[in-house]
Amino acid sequence: MIRPDLSLPIPDDITAAHFIGIGGSGMSGLARMFLDAGIRVSGSDRADSANLQALAALGADVHVGHDAANLGDADTVVHTGAIWPENPEFLLAKERGLHVIHRSQALHWLIRGRRLVSVAGAHGKTSSTGMIVTALQQLGADPNFVNGGVIEQLGASSSSGADDLFVIEADESDGTFLLYDTSVALITNVDPDHLDHYGSDEAFHDAFVTFANAASEAVVISSDDPGALRVRAGITHPNVISFGLAEDADLRITDIVTDGPVSATLTMHGASARMQLAVPGVHNAINAAGAVAVLTTLGYSLADAARAMEGFAGTVRRLELHGSARGVSVYDDYSHHPTEVRAALEAMRTIVGEGRIIAIQQPHTYSRTQHMYREFAEVLETYADHTVMLDVYGAREDPVPGVTGELVSGAFADPHHVHYVADWQQAADYTASVARGGDYVITLGCGNVYQIIPQVLDALRTTAEG
Repeated sequence: MIRPDLSLPIPDDITAAHFIGIGGSGMSGLARMFLDAGIRVSGSDRADSANLQALAALGADVHVGHDAANLGDADTVVHTGAIWPENPEFLLAKERGLHVIHRSQALHWLIRGRRLVSVAGAHGKTSSTGMIVTALQQLGADPNFVNGGVIEQLGASSSSGADDLFVIEADESDGTFLLYDTSVALITNVDPDHLDHYGSDEAFHDAFVTFANAASEAVVISSDDPGALRVRAGITHPNVISFGLAEDADLRITDIVTDGPVSATLTMHGASARMQLAVPGVHNAINAAGAVAVLTTLGYSLADAARAMEGFAGTVRRLELHGSARGVSVYDDYSHHPTEVRAALEAMRTIVGEGRIIAIQQPHTYSRTQHMYREFAEVLETYADHTVMLDVYGAREDPVPGVTGELVSGAFADPHHVHYVADWQQAADYTASVARGGDYVITLGCGNVYQIIPQVLDALRTTAEG
């Protein structure tokens, strides 16, 4: 793993940019916008993917596998923190004295002076960013945007627009959200995470205070989240707008209906508007309220902003239905923190009807699993009917002895509610053996757990109902 060095200079002019890890959702979106800007783009990734193929079709020179020869004549190299220092392309770029910048610095280069809406928070960033972008388009605007996931109805995670406005999902995980010159800051919540980077809850909260106070126009922040309230106490910005369920929220949510797609009433400065979403879950109503509050800071009325939320159809890997077999529906969700898992399962409970929820959980990173395994077990046992526990997806981290999926499953109060199995085919077969018509299966995690879904669907087709 390479920690971003934000002190490194960002070049004024870029002619040819090479992206290490170009196939990721965020990096591929950046690469697409560099192509839109008329810059020659090349890149590499460990495996072929639809993102690589799409970029190649747009004119990028893409390579499967990392090799120094892939660098070509690039003058700037863009990387993520997920690559290793021994990456041959990274080493050659350093040897040549090229500009080597983190993806956040590449995004900063793209933004360059535009009016910027930055969406930050431990959870809900991708959905909230997607809501703002799709609502703006519904309202006739044409913003630039870079999101952390593909917006369902747009089929893209980024786009170059004609307007001066730029909307981004700002990543707090490594502190890079402090790099941007934000005009309007949205803070969805501040649930301590990424302590491998920050070292303490206090440092994590302090970063959000700094982010908020640096916004040039407004700060929009949750009225309900305990971490956000703690951050709010440290904010000195003159224009703070709170949103949520609290009675004293500037934009208050009431009368929430969760039977299927969620709806709610929004009230602000004495005006009220009914909001109907196409996605389920109370958490999505709260995310939408934050997005509406942002839109009001951009000059839109409460009624128009609330109405524009109806156009949001979700983002890829957020309660995404992948298929069904034998009457069992199989979903995927990016949730990788106990709070996110709870929100996803609560939302699923509103649409599953009389069926049961079977969660397939892949813990993400050894540090988070070691720190939060009890919380994961409590949430899964409370909100899912049964859990199939896989092993940890280490991402950028080396294995930690004793930190496996079994650590989480062993923390369940009732062992009958969980089944730990490391082998994916066995996990798929087991899931199919316990599922019955009307049940919902959901894979949970931000690693590669979604790749088990074809195995689950095949096992459902060939296994008798449990």
